[in-house]
Amino acid sequence: MAVAIENLITSEITKPARYLGNELGAKHKPWESATVRWVLTYPEIYEVGASNLGHIILYNILNTQPRQLCDRAYLPASDLAAKLRETDTPLFALESRRPLKEFDILGFSLSYELGATNILEMLDLAGIPLTWQDRQTQDYPLIFAGGQTATSNPEPYADFFDFVALGDGEELLPEIGLVIEEGKAAGLSKEELLLDLAQVPGVYVPRFYDLAEDGSVHPNRPDVPQRVLRRVATPIPAYSIGLVPYIETVHDRLTMEIRRGCTRGCRFCQPGMLTRPARDVDPEQVVEAIEKGMRATGYNEFSLLSLSCSDYLALPAVGIEVKNRLKTENITLSLPSQRVDRFDENIANIIGGTRQSGLTFAPEAGTQRMRDVVNKGLTNEELLRGIKTAVEQGWDKVKLYFMIGLPGETDLDVIGIAETVRWLRRECQMKGRKRLDFNITVSNFTPKPHTPFQWHSVSTAEFLRKQDLLRQEFHRMKGVKINYTDVRISAMEDFVGRGDRRLSSVVRRAWELGAGMDSWWENLGQAYTAWERAIDEAGLTWKYRQVENGEWNVFDHSQIDYDAPLPWDHLDTGIDKEWLKTDLQKALEAATVPDCSFEGCSHCGVCGIDFGHNIVVKPPEIPPFEGHFQPNQDRVQRLRVWFGKQGEMALVSHLDLVRLWDRVVRRAAIPISFTGGFHPGPRISIANALPLGATSSSEIVDFELTQRMSVKDFQDQLVTQLPEDIPIYRIEELNIKAPAATRLLDKAQYFITVATPEPVNREQWQSWINAVLNSQEIIMAKTTKSGKVQQVNLRDRLYELSIYRYDESLVLWYLGSCRNDGSLLQPEHITYMLEQVSGQEIQLLKIHRQQISLSEQCVD
Repeated sequence: MAVAIENLITSEITKPARYLGNELGAKHKPWESATVRWVLTYPEIYEVGASNLGHIILYNILNTQPRQLCDRAYLPASDLAAKLRETDTPLFALESRRPLKEFDILGFSLSYELGATNILEMLDLAGIPLTWQDRQTQDYPLIFAGGQTATSNPEPYADFFDFVALGDGEELLPEIGLVIEEGKAAGLSKEELLLDLAQVPGVYVPRFYDLAEDGSVHPNRPDVPQRVLRRVATPIPAYSIGLVPYIETVHDRLTMEIRRGCTRGCRFCQPGMLTRPARDVDPEQVVEAIEKGMRATGYNEFSLLSLSCSDYLALPAVGIEVKNRLKTENITLSLPSQRVDRFDENIANIIGGTRQSGLTFAPEAGTQRMRDVVNKGLTNEELLRGIKTAVEQGWDKVKLYFMIGLPGETDLDVIGIAETVRWLRRECQMKGRKRLDFNITVSNFTPKPHTPFQWHSVSTAEFLRKQDLLRQEFHRMKGVKINYTDVRISAMEDFVGRGDRRLSSVVRRAWELGAGMDSWWENLGQAYTAWERAIDEAGLTWKYRQVENGEWNVFDHSQIDYDAPLPWDHLDTGIDKEWLKTDLQKALEAATVPDCSFEGCSHCGVCGIDFGHNIVVKPPEIPPFEGHFQPNQDRVQRLRVWFGKQGEMALVSHLDLVRLWDRVVRRAAIPISFTGGFHPGPRISIANALPLGATSSSEIVDFELTQRMSVKDFQDQLVTQLPEDIPIYRIEELNIKAPAATRLLDKAQYFITVATPEPVNREQWQSWINAVLNSQEIIMAKTTKSGKVQQVNLRDRLYELSIYRYDESLVLWYLGSCRNDGSLLQPEHITYMLEQVSGQEIQLLKIHRQQISLSEQCVD
């Protein structure tokens, strides 16, 4: 049964539009039509989860399956979480608004080691027991995890999940859905259903495996595989076109995957090992999907995604082709961190332009020797050439990623980071140009399972010492902003990431002690204390101290038994363990291994029947670059639109409404005029901001166009792209030189619903209204942005006030000033004046703006 969210999701909740499930691209499949009902749950706040590409792709794929339904849920922010607990309301999925425990299967993305506490928070809010052992007594949904951390080492979280999906999910999840559908039809028990799922390659069911005394994991029954295979799939760009949130998200753009996997072989990099082989996406598919996606979503930015975008040899051709096709629109391309040795003028063209995006490179180490140790495959000459190209193409700030604590690192290597920055700045000086500045992130090496460096770790004290070395080096260097990863986070990620099943109790206790989503960023000390206490109560402090002190040192061979079982050895990722050992020895000799996508095979063990082979697409010819976007500033026609803001759209903020109009115009292919300047914007002007949570029947927005359109065509094209709760009432064409509506605002009529803590009869309300109307002044102190306190006479701004309706609640009507000179009479001002004359607390329950009046009529 659906949860009634009307009393939960109000304007008092921060960013309430997070929880409405009414975004463009949301799927609303009938509940009764589905045999298998999924929820893909991303255990982070909406802004993170709703913009995650993997989440969007799997959501779209599952909703194309017959007889299957996929809904979504995210970690609620603390205010809604508290309200759910206060009202004893279970956590619900967005589209159907049904409690999570009514679904058949809940999938969580586990993408980093400390994120499991968020999963426990969501399960608790949903009223679902945290462990599979406690879920056996009732018919609870199947709970599973996927994602990089789940694929790498699910053992610390084994008690929480019925199964784990290893690797890519595009083909695996539909197969799981079919097994569940058949199992439901056959009336299988949960145990029988899980046994069927365990036969699907890529499905790991922890309850069918036990931890041995030596740390290895083995099946506890003969009918499940000894080792569980990681799944591999080829990206399908069309499934990347999906949700367009109303609020601004972390990645507020269309994201398109161009290459999955990386064979560069950086020895610290877990994603590079867990996504092999590398698979290029066909360039024409990418171009077509981006062009279609940008027009379908209305985004003004897109991103090409890969572990190493520059290794997608078709990148320059694809990027320039897309820029050429969308050259008349203000579109920006952003790229994640890319290989500096492949950065050239072509790539600069596709990410440059009027709205130039940031530029990020990851040299990782400050000396050539250390880059060879990690197998970065980057020379000093290539590094300098790439940075010089950036400067020549107009960038004056570059972001660089470095890492400290790598095997074999000396103090000279650490200081080499600062020396490299000095050298780059000196060599890239250009006459008449600004100084080249840097934003630098220095992270602490954390060993990851399934990598050659999984046998090495560094003490917390050593990390702190090396960070101090860098602080001294950078102390007097101007124009360099440097960020360091907190060593406590690194140590805890190491401890959990390489742990075994004994850590399930630690993760649970850490969550109980408050180590959740925000704690690492808002109160790191408190979070660290929670984890430490959880470790201590589990009797594992000795183990954590080993990690803090640098548990393994690959240069002290007496410390390490390379043949000892590891908690993740029963997972078949395709990488041969013996190859990892061999590659580690090559690292100690600073010997590099070629990238097998472009040179000889490194014999890592991946390529074959189970995982396939590298797919490298021959790059097409790079088309001539037709130039960056030039804003069309022609002002040929002005149209004024009167619209409403009804229903759930009242919970979309004014800034989000501005963003919505921009995207609607793009989707509707309206020939909008742009402003000039460094950051050109569309000439769309909303007359007045409406308070969050308020509805309206009289909003005004002005548009200026570069080409004439009939009013009917303009309205028809807008309506097809607007939500139902944004109705269009009328549209007028104005003289292009007519004043903007913001300058003509004069008065506004409101209906407001108010109440007092104790019931008050109509006569008493009328007496208070009369007292307000008979007053000459009612003063309110107002603090300006500069901090000055001004005395404002609110009575001057009120023209009329009366009772509109008195039944179950009191609805007042008022007419007040609505000018943009600061003399705006807000609904809160009415309650303030009533409180002054009555001595009572007045509650403002609902706001509806009925009409806005302009000071004059604008005609052609």
